[in-house]
Amino acid sequence: MSIILQSTVGGFSAQFMRKLPLVEQAMREHGLDPAEFVISKDNASTATVPFVGPFFYDYSVFFGDDQFTVTEPNDMVFLDYFFKRVLAADEPPELPRRPGLMQRLFGWMTQPV
Repeated sequence: MSIILQSTVGGFSAQFMRKLPLVEQAMREHGLDPAEFVISKDNASTATVPFVGPFFYDYSVFFGDDQFTVTEPNDMVFLDYFFKRVLAADEPPELPRRPGLMQRLFGWMTQPV
């Protein structure tokens, strides 16, 4: 199954719909089930000029008992943000440690002359 999409502002763009399967595949590869996610798109605020329309949208993502909302100007900017969150590591990568001062000193002293 795929991510459940909801919208109160006329749906998602065609480009968003074409790229969504790639995001869902990345989710599966990272151990996430796309069927557990619901993405809702709403106007971020009422349009100040009625014929222009909204400039930003609120995208709410619901999964399990958690949720988050981000405000973005269009579907593709949101999808890029969401994709990066899917690929983000749970913990920061462990950096290789340099030998300490004493270890380097003893290493230097044990070198043949």
